[in-house]
Amino acid sequence: MGRKIQLSHSFDEIICLDNLLLAWQEFRKGKKGKRDVQEFEFSLMDNLTALHQDLASGNYRHGSYQAFNICDPKPRNIHKASVRDRLVHHAVYRVLYPFFDQTFIANSFSCRKNKGTHRALNRFAKFAYQASQNNARTCWILKGDIRKFFASINHQVLKNILRRKISDEKILKLLDKIIDSFNSESGIGLPLGNLTSQLFVNIYLNEFDQFVKHNLKARHYIRYADDFVILTDDKVWLENQIWPIEKFLSERLKLTLHPNKIFIKTIASGIDFLGWTHFFDHRVLRTQTKKRMLKRIKDNFKPETVNSYLGLLKHGNTFKIRKEVLKYK
Repeated sequence: MGRKIQLSHSFDEIICLDNLLLAWQEFRKGKKGKRDVQEFEFSLMDNLTALHQDLASGNYRHGSYQAFNICDPKPRNIHKASVRDRLVHHAVYRVLYPFFDQTFIANSFSCRKNKGTHRALNRFAKFAYQASQNNARTCWILKGDIRKFFASINHQVLKNILRRKISDEKILKLLDKIIDSFNSESGIGLPLGNLTSQLFVNIYLNEFDQFVKHNLKARHYIRYADDFVILTDDKVWLENQIWPIEKFLSERLKLTLHPNKIFIKTIASGIDFLGWTHFFDHRVLRTQTKKRMLKRIKDNFKPETVNSYLGLLKHGNTFKIRKEVLKYK
């Protein structure tokens, strides 16, 4: 599925000193005060040269991860690689992302340049308008998400997908090392902290996107990370798509839908998607999102945080909540 094109870039383009240096400049943004970053930068050219030589000779080995927990907003287990390994991730990403991005569907919005949450919200509003024929018909929405998404990515399935697009064996071996650096014994799961993981999961779920678009022929489909929606005025057709979706995810990608988070509702009843509750002609901030926002501002006031939230609130009907936030300015 997807466009039958192959990566034309070579392994040498990924590991050359020019690409490693550009990758370093991108990686260090916002991290200049970190001790491990400063230590690597102290002997930068020596470190880059040594890394290049290890990669060129095939002697590069990915190190272990440092694990820690965050709440954003739900608890997440983050795994952080060494500076050296994260630099490799950036070098790989710089070359692979532009190629794979052109193979993705237009309505996949997570971890992509010129996409993001706000554009996904606007596309949702546009699709609600189209699917309901300007609110002349009932708009039905199937919403679902994938259970334990990052923790369920199957290494071998991912490698097989990559091999359909990449023929350079040296690139594939390097990608295998990155993939197998995490949970190599079980062969399942990707670390949340890796830049390459963001690309890998989009490559993985692009298989699903192409299936929904070309096999199910869904005209109004949006995916953001592991959340997806299909909008239509045909409830029966929508109900009949659940089984093919579950079957494809299970058989082809070894994934399962979250049983408590798949439902079919009308737009008139309000659809919870990406932190907002959507109706035909407006959207309001989800209650939990609103409570969390106010608590963060109250507990740890920073002007830049308030301004950031005010920017977010421009994207919906938020007059009352904006007044509450403005009290803190």
